[in-house]
Amino acid sequence: MRWIYISAHLDDAVLSCGGLIWEQSHAGTPVEIWTVVCGFPPAGPLSDFARVLHFLWGTGTAEDTVALRREEDRLAARILSATVVHFDVPDSIYRRSAKGEPLYEDVFMPIHPSENDMPEEIAASLAGKVKPDDTLVCPMTIGGHVDHVIVHHAVERLGRPLLYYPDVPYVLNHPDELVSVTSDMKALVYPVSEDGLHTWQEGIAAYASQISTLFESPEGMREAIRAYWQKDSGIYLWQKQ
Repeated sequence: MRWIYISAHLDDAVLSCGGLIWEQSHAGTPVEIWTVVCGFPPAGPLSDFARVLHFLWGTGTAEDTVALRREEDRLAARILSATVVHFDVPDSIYRRSAKGEPLYEDVFMPIHPSENDMPEEIAASLAGKVKPDDTLVCPMTIGGHVDHVIVHHAVERLGRPLLYYPDVPYVLNHPDELVSVTSDMKALVYPVSEDGLHTWQEGIAAYASQISTLFESPEGMREAIRAYWQKDSGIYLWQKQ
């Protein structure tokens, strides 16, 4: 039986569940990380918003940035002994209208009307790869990142039992949101050892281009992840009742 962690971007599943992914793979459970929003961008100039993010990440062209982030994801997966699958939907910062205009000048926006069918399209793509006995783990959408919301809706359209992970780092910054989102859900805690915690931190460190915008520094990342883990020496997943 595979455990499939559905990740919006090239870091979300490892950020949120890296310690559990390592514990499962270390115990012999097949674990795969499926990243949906990591396709190579369409040709054309970057939006101002995308240029700012590339500057913060220290990356170059859009194509080079996606290639780099995919390689970071492969490295993180090797550290955690997981397998990666990369899908072809470009990040929201690269998506444009039919007229070539950027659809999003911020990541915390409602789904653009032109993309209302995107969850159904993604669901169809996922459905072709899911096996009957797979366990699927889905982002909860804490923080409201538009790509997380789209992927969340897509996974729910599969009509399967799901587990949900709180989105790190957003749940660290908006802990009150977790309470409202999980009001009709049951919490399940999965133990993570000190070795699992350390490997989780190393897995996140593989996403070197993202650390400064997510945690300000590698040290800040390690402290934040340890504090998140320390509450119950594990990771919480949630299921609807």
